[in-house]
Amino acid sequence: MEVSTYEQRTLTVLDHTRLQELVPHDRRQLDPRIAATFEDILDNADLVPSRDVPADVVTMRSKVDVQDLRTSERYTLTLGYPSDARPGEGVVSVLSPVGASLLGLRLGAVARWRAPDGQEHAARVMAIHFQPEASGNYTL
Repeated sequence: MEVSTYEQRTLTVLDHTRLQELVPHDRRQLDPRIAATFEDILDNADLVPSRDVPADVVTMRSKVDVQDLRTSERYTLTLGYPSDARPGEGVVSVLSPVGASLLGLRLGAVARWRAPDGQEHAARVMAIHFQPEASGNYTL
C-alpha cells in the first residue's frame, strides 16, 4: 500500500492515541508500507483536542462521500477500525489503502493511494455526512 501523505492531515488527540496503539510496536506484524504510512501520518499530522477539530476534517468513524477522479463515480464510505471493517457495506479499515488515504483530510482534499493490485487511485472528499466530534460525540 502506498498512500500519498503530502496533503496536510489533522487528527484529534484521541484518534492519534488510539491509532498509535493500533499499530503494533512490532512493525513486522504489518505490511511495511502500511507501517511507514502510519508513521508518516502520525508523526506529521496537526493534533487538536476532539472538541476543537473542524467539522470539515475526516476523523475516525466519519461517514464521507468521495468522488473517483478518473471515473467520476461517487461512493459513501465510513472510516473505521480494522475490527469494524465491512468493505461491502462501505465501512473501510483505517489500515486499508483507501482508509489510510482519507484519515485527517479536509473536505475538498484529494485522497491518493495505490491498491494492492498496483493500480493508483485518487478521490476527492465531496461531503462529510457524519463526523463524531461535530455531533458532540468526543469519544466514539
